[in-house]
Amino acid sequence: MGWIFNHILKGCNIVYPSCAVPYDLKRETLCQVQPWVHYGLNEAQFTSVPHAMTEVAAIAYLMGKGYDPRTAHRIVESWEVNEVFYL
Repeated sequence: MGWIFNHILKGCNIVYPSCAVPYDLKRETLCQVQPWVHYGLNEAQFTSVPHAMTEVAAIAYLMGKGYDPRTAHRIVESWEVNEVFYL
């Protein structure tokens, strides 16, 4: 699955000298989201791509807000009604 990240991110090697990000941040970020990308790809087989992307994006957003991954996943799952998100 690593080849997908390399392929998708290949064109994103723009570095701005005034705000260059250390490699460790890149590695940490990709390592944190990779399991959720795999989860979303699997989820899309049983629901839909938009649903899976919304779910993974919501989990990642909550992780960014400070929730641990398991709690973020449980929160987002609790928002589903019959595999649908309603606002």
